[in-house]
Amino acid sequence: MTRTPLLALPLLQPAQAQKHVTVNEALARLDALSMLVLEARGANTPPAEAEEGATWGLGVDPTGDWAGQGGRIAIRLGGGWVFATPRRGWRAWISEEGAQAVFDGAAWRGGVLALSPSGAGSFMRVKEFEHVVAPGSVSQSDAVIPANVLVLAVTARVTQSITGSLATWRLGVAGAPDRYGSGLGREVGAFARGLLGTPMAHYAATPLVLSATGGSFAGGRVRIAVHYYEPSLPGL
Repeated sequence: MTRTPLLALPLLQPAQAQKHVTVNEALARLDALSMLVLEARGANTPPAEAEEGATWGLGVDPTGDWAGQGGRIAIRLGGGWVFATPRRGWRAWISEEGAQAVFDGAAWRGGVLALSPSGAGSFMRVKEFEHVVAPGSVSQSDAVIPANVLVLAVTARVTQSITGSLATWRLGVAGAPDRYGSGLGREVGAFARGLLGTPMAHYAATPLVLSATGGSFAGGRVRIAVHYYEPSLPGL
């Protein structure tokens, strides 16, 4: 055996010359993989520049220096690239997403709480988006709560002061305009912490609705985050 079975670290051989080369490679690979932080997942194009030790989770059809390494992990070492094969159950922090992901044997999947042998998963997700407040008494979001999820909370923060004749505003959905907050402030930093006492199932995609109280909106901007649980189907 010339490499370890899990991380494929190179092993010293009897009477080997230049032992430091093998040891240094093993340490560098261990340094990159033991607390795994991927710059991105599903990447197919090598970056023009990369810091030593930076790693990427590769997509199915990588090009250039990554060609032929689909599904593997690319590690920047010595100005070049070395590759490692992830195993089912490995966890990594995905830098560009600010979230953790689990390798399911074929791809990195974010937000995984549990994963069955056939690929059925339980996922916790946060969907964040910027909403530009439209003039009028009601401003409906373009982004929506996804279908077939269980919403635990919706939170929001005013990022650009809300203007208009309104006194306060409410955050909710059609038919329940204050489900996630009422009496909300207009200035930058004002927030809604819409934690539900009972999780709410949404079987269809549902937009969020901002409603003005005591007047109407003229403008503003709100950053909204939907916190939800999502189940996935088992594979065939």
